[in-house]
Amino acid sequence: MQVMTLIKMSEHLGEPPAELYAAMDATFKELEAIATPVLSGGLLPSGVAGALVRPSGGRTTVLDGPFTEAKEVVGGFAILEVETFAQAVEATRKVVQVNIDHWPGWTGSAEVRQLTG
Repeated sequence: MQVMTLIKMSEHLGEPPAELYAAMDATFKELEAIATPVLSGGLLPSGVAGALVRPSGGRTTVLDGPFTEAKEVVGGFAILEVETFAQAVEATRKVVQVNIDHWPGWTGSAEVRQLTG
């Protein structure tokens, strides 16, 4: 099955520290035993390249970033191939822990969802 993990975090932390990248690479290598990455990546801050498109009064409106009122926004994602949903949750837990361990002040959460089809 395929799942998508959305990493939600504050945009006010600045650039990730260099040691986070090395730790994340090591974690992804470790996770290959339970999850096969299909696609993953980080997202630019909403102030650089972000827009909200939403309905309002039967029409759509567009709000350009930054999204200053949001405490957390999606900052990264991964699509994983796993055998069980529990494996996806465990892989995501480890990725969140790497952020906690290697990015001082990092706060956030992750949502894990199974893809349809």
